[in-house]
Amino acid sequence: MAAPGFAGPPPVTLANLAHLTPRPVQGLFGDNYLSLADMTWTQQFLPEVYEKEVERYGNRTITGFLRMVGAEMPMASDQVVWSEQGRLHIAYDTVTSNAPGAGPGGQTISLPSPGADGNVPLLGPGMTCVIALGNDTNNIYINSLAGPVAGGLQTYNIDVYDDANNVLDVALQGAAAGGELSLFVFGSEYKKGSPEGGNSIDASFTPYSNQPIIIRDKYEVNGSDVAQIGWVEVTTEIGTGGYLWYLKSEHESRIRFEDYLEMSMVESKNVEQVVAGVPGFTGFQGGNLQGMQGLFATLEERGLVFNDPAFANDALAADPGINQFDTILQELDKQGAIEENMLFLDRQTSLDIDTMLAQQNSYGAGGTSYGVFDNSEDMALNLGFSGFRRGAYDFYKTDWKYLNDSTTRGLIDDIKGVLVPAGTSTVYDQQLGQNISRPFLHIRYRASEADDRRLKSWVTGSVGGNYTSDADTMTVNFLSERTMCTQAANNFVLFKAT
Repeated sequence: MAAPGFAGPPPVTLANLAHLTPRPVQGLFGDNYLSLADMTWTQQFLPEVYEKEVERYGNRTITGFLRMVGAEMPMASDQVVWSEQGRLHIAYDTVTSNAPGAGPGGQTISLPSPGADGNVPLLGPGMTCVIALGNDTNNIYINSLAGPVAGGLQTYNIDVYDDANNVLDVALQGAAAGGELSLFVFGSEYKKGSPEGGNSIDASFTPYSNQPIIIRDKYEVNGSDVAQIGWVEVTTEIGTGGYLWYLKSEHESRIRFEDYLEMSMVESKNVEQVVAGVPGFTGFQGGNLQGMQGLFATLEERGLVFNDPAFANDALAADPGINQFDTILQELDKQGAIEENMLFLDRQTSLDIDTMLAQQNSYGAGGTSYGVFDNSEDMALNLGFSGFRRGAYDFYKTDWKYLNDSTTRGLIDDIKGVLVPAGTSTVYDQQLGQNISRPFLHIRYRASEADDRRLKSWVTGSVGGNYTSDADTMTVNFLSERTMCTQAANNFVLFKAT
């Protein structure tokens, strides 16, 4: 039986010392290294330590242009509602006609009419119109209404200016047309001394709305780790540095949350109604969640979508890149024709446009106009924009990191870019009860004199002198309540891969 007492120290041998094992030949062996991971802190030698953390992914934030230009404004309601003006002129692309048979006259046309809802039909006697199918056109005169609205269609008796038999060209008549006709009103004609004329038309508008969502996150650390020093000197994208590791985690949580704020405005969708009049679903904490309509969902619904852009195709290709771009310009002409536009693109599409511009003799990649940046070239370049002009339009092009990052949309690679019109739109704000000017694309966040919920953060726990509980932790909470307003979406273009 061993005597009571403390055991003595182990004998000092070479096996107990950190050392390099000599070898008779020069070679690589597992015990010929001093590794920081293998250090037992039993040696007196300090390894060469790189205190700075290597930023191998560069700047990892993806927040973009919206915040930089300050396109954010407060709201004080559960919903933001606005109305957008309708078209000024009258046009239809769903017109049908009859086959009048032998003899002059007897020609009629039919088209959808708001008269089905008890309103006055948009076309009226005396109006002059152009009707067409493809390149075959006739000028017509609206003579009279051929009876009441039936099945949502209003039929009109018409006369044809450019046909001796007072009928439409055969290619525009009835089933022979092989498709629906297009029509627009260009004026009217009345006899001398006519007692009355014209067709009173109320201005049209379309209401839109969106609702804010509440976005939350947190970072939690125990009190002991707050007081523990580290050997790695950390820095973050927003400039925080030091040897306290929890500072890095806290600030990464903050900048990740700020990224979520922008990503939510881009990616969110409304919850589809399962039961009529009861939108949304129950969240994990209870309560009804409705979602919101983000940028991509809005453009899919009421914007312009351009599939499979290949702007790098050379002039000898079946579909040259410059021709594809001109197709976009032609569609913009049919919409609001906003002169200045910003292109937020993924890397490949941006390079394709650079290639397209390089193929043109009279175009370059240098900017010539910077109106949206207060005509400051320095401001445009600091934000990563370079410009070019095509037709009557100026374009400012920049890479959108969100579409390139392999942990965001770059992981999926189905969205290639977005064209965003610059400037402002005038809309009627239902809450304010007046016309307002707003950027086409902007964010509304919940705020009042009592609480500003644009970006809130607060600390709870027992660390740092703010004793709010008996838990030995520090919890940093983040919250924001906001929504996206995409106005005049018909002027936006979403570039997609199919």
